[in-house]
Amino acid sequence: MTLDRRGATLGLLSSAGAALPLARAWAQTSPAASAAPSPSAAGAAVAGAPPAAPGDTQPPAAGNTSPTQVGTTRDKFEHLVAPVDIDSQGPFQFILDTGANVSCVSNELAQRLMLAPAGQASVHTMVGVRERPSFMMKTLTIGDRSRRNVRAPALPAFGGKVDGVLGVDWLAGQRLVLDFRRKKIEITGSIYESPTENRVIVPCRRRLGQLTIVDANMSGHRVSAMIDSGSQATLCNAALHDLVQRMEARSPFRHEHMPIHLETIAGEPFDGDLFYLPFLRLGGLNIGNVPTVFSWETQVFDIWGLKDVPAIVLGMDLLVQFESVAMDFSRNQVRFDIA
Repeated sequence: MTLDRRGATLGLLSSAGAALPLARAWAQTSPAASAAPSPSAAGAAVAGAPPAAPGDTQPPAAGNTSPTQVGTTRDKFEHLVAPVDIDSQGPFQFILDTGANVSCVSNELAQRLMLAPAGQASVHTMVGVRERPSFMMKTLTIGDRSRRNVRAPALPAFGGKVDGVLGVDWLAGQRLVLDFRRKKIEITGSIYESPTENRVIVPCRRRLGQLTIVDANMSGHRVSAMIDSGSQATLCNAALHDLVQRMEARSPFRHEHMPIHLETIAGEPFDGDLFYLPFLRLGGLNIGNVPTVFSWETQVFDIWGLKDVPAIVLGMDLLVQFESVAMDFSRNQVRFDIA
């Protein structure tokens, strides 16, 4: 199955603050696939990086295990934002970040709610590690589901009116559906699903709580792919960037690379290089001309153990091209739905 990305756009800010020209990608649609969802332009903004504290693992979510549906909005950086309650207060607006293995709270909200201090925590963003104060939430609730005694690092800024980050720590053994067409998320127990004409099921393995797609390649070269709803842009590591450069050197065609300026979700600036992957296959799903960002400053691939193998993080610019994306953390698989 081939994803038709006609009209897909990616807007980012340059270091001077002026908006760069919108990048656009196309792909041919195979007979088995129909048109992709209406494209959604990424905001003229920055790529968020996944805050993670690898040593701060917690048990699976407790409480009601019935299906939960929650309406979502988008912040100015195109992140999915969902309402949550903390200690029976709220709702507060949290970014849904499948690239973060722990949930985080804004420093301002922690102080406003007078959350109990819980020591220092090492927080890894896309470009480095920082020691941050952490706080204890008695309950963290989204829809009908709650977790108790959640230790959450505090971050200084989230860019806009956002109060925190929901990481994958509360999804252990569960299934998360990012429904872009209906503007909602759904949390359920694990279920068996089979592929159809417009539905692709891709096997994964778990790495520090996140799901890594194992059946993926770029123009015949095997890659590791992770889904990160906390990143506005799709990002790659040095190994994949080097592979693309070697392929481009052998090609008779001119390939453009565009310097851009980005920030992590915690407001840390870094510079990147925007270019296009000629072809990306995720299981039975084929995607052409994928806009991708590389930066020498990124360190998160090292944390995930993906420094030396070609790897890519699928950001919101790519995810919103689907009708929905379902991540099953019990069966270790991802489902992509094409409208």
